[in-house]
Amino acid sequence: MGQDDNHWCELGFAEQTTVFKGPTQNARVLSEGWVAAQMFCPNCGADRLRALPNNSPVADFDCATCAEEYEVKATKGRLGRKVVDGAYGTMTARLAARNNPNLVVMAYDGGAGRVTELIVVPRYFFVQSLIEARRPLGPLARRAGWQGCNILLGDVPAAGRISLVRAGLHVPRATVLAQWRSTLFLRDAGLKARGWLLAVMTAVEQVVALGGRPEFTLDDVYAHEARLAALYPGNHNVRPKIRQQLQVLRDRGWLAFDGRGRYRRT
Repeated sequence: MGQDDNHWCELGFAEQTTVFKGPTQNARVLSEGWVAAQMFCPNCGADRLRALPNNSPVADFDCATCAEEYEVKATKGRLGRKVVDGAYGTMTARLAARNNPNLVVMAYDGGAGRVTELIVVPRYFFVQSLIEARRPLGPLARRAGWQGCNILLGDVPAAGRISLVRAGLHVPRATVLAQWRSTLFLRDAGLKARGWLLAVMTAVEQVVALGGRPEFTLDDVYAHEARLAALYPGNHNVRPKIRQQLQVLRDRGWLAFDGRGRYRRT
C-alpha cells in the first residue's frame, strides 16, 4: 500500500485459517492481518499501523508516529447502516475520551478473497445519537443482563465516512489525508457542541445532494428545522442555532458564504 497507484485487493484467505474456532474468528484474524500489512494512518500518513496486544480494552491498532488509535470491524458482503459494537455503557462512556478510537469498517468478498470497501470514521464524529442500545441479554444467557450497542454508520455525515478502498480499488493517499484534515476542527469542539455541528453538517449534505449542486440557501437548511428540534428538544431557538453552526462551518473553511443568505459547500 506504500504506492498510491497500487490497488488494495487481496484479503489473503487461506486454507489454514480453518484452525480457528469459526468463520467469525477467521474473519477477525484475516481482516486485522490485512490492516496491519496494508493500511496507512489516515491522520498523519505513516505507512503502517501497529497492532495492539490481544484483548486491548478499546482499540486494535495505533500509529507509532501520531498515537491515533483504531478499532477494526469487518463484515462479509456489503456495508450496512449499522455496525455491531461492544458494551453500550462502555461505548457511551468513552465518547468524550481522548482514547476513543477511530473506527475502521471493512467489507470483504470471502469467495473472491478481496476487500471491497474500507472506510474510517474519525473519533470526533461520534456523538450519543450515533450509539444505539441493543436489548439486554435474557436471564438464561451466560452474560445475563449484558447490553451491547450498534453504531449507526448510516447516520454519520458523509464527511466523516472517509473511503480508503472503494469498489475494490484504493483511494489515493493524498485524497484520504485531505478529507481527514478538512474536519479536524471538530476535534477541538466539546461533545455537545460537536453534536450540533454534525447535525447541521448532515442537513447541509442532504440539501446539496438533493439540489445536485454545492450552492444552497439558508432557507434550504431551515427546511430541516423540525428534525433538528427533535434531536435537541431542549433548544427552543433552533434557527439561531442553525445560523450559528453555519458560521462556525464557514469560519473553519467547510463552507463558503456568498452573501444574501447563500452558501456554498467547499
